[in-house]
Amino acid sequence: MSFEGKTIAFIGAGVMGSAIIGGLLKKKLVVPEQIIASDPNEQARQAIASQYGIQVTDDNMEAAKQAQIMVLCVKPQFMGKVLPPFYGEVAHLEMVVSIAAGVTLKTIEEGLANMNVVRAMPNTPAQIGEGISVWTCAPEVGEDQRAQAQQILEAMGQAIYVDDEKYLDMATALSGSGPAYLFLFIEAWIDAGVKMGFSRAIAEALVKQTVSGSTAYLNHTGAHPTVLRNQVTSPGGTTAAGLYELERGGLRTAVADAVWAAYKRSQELGEG
Repeated sequence: MSFEGKTIAFIGAGVMGSAIIGGLLKKKLVVPEQIIASDPNEQARQAIASQYGIQVTDDNMEAAKQAQIMVLCVKPQFMGKVLPPFYGEVAHLEMVVSIAAGVTLKTIEEGLANMNVVRAMPNTPAQIGEGISVWTCAPEVGEDQRAQAQQILEAMGQAIYVDDEKYLDMATALSGSGPAYLFLFIEAWIDAGVKMGFSRAIAEALVKQTVSGSTAYLNHTGAHPTVLRNQVTSPGGTTAAGLYELERGGLRTAVADAVWAAYKRSQELGEG
């Protein structure tokens, strides 16, 4: 689906807004003249204008009125302030994409008085084109707009459509917050290497490449993680000893509890 003749307005020019803009331009789906971004932070506006050569403004309405597609890249806590000025003023928009965690389709539809709403949950690896997004949309969104939504999200990496909005809060907890879980585990892993006697630089190199290589190997083989874990675990060996301590320490329960807590918080943000 072509974006020819379309202007895309980004409300919010932060990390994720910049990631989407960069992906769209890198894949040549649009040219800089087709993008306008609004943000209250002058430094953020100047940075994104300098980096991508796009139009910027501090006026959300000015951006929206120039566009056919609007992408809401604001934190869920600010949505209550961002939506009201748009009410009844954006009927011309062919599609609105929101990446705000927990904020429901209904909230956005009623806040804008526009039913052509897509809700998505990307994650931060989108900044290098390695993200994954889960998305859904209101029934009123047409096939052409759905194709455009898929393209916008695939500009950041992979994109998976789901037919029930309930999966968005689940994705927020699993893949949206997921990088932070992994970074914490990596941090603890590096610290363990330092405790044993490695320099921090060597411990970091060993752990980062182990994570990167293991993930690549998992994707390459297509095998279940249990199968690959068993390949590394010899009876009575070093890996078995280490895994025993992780299990004894409640790693699985801690991970499950973390994801569940994030899921419930996503629901709370939507209700708020």
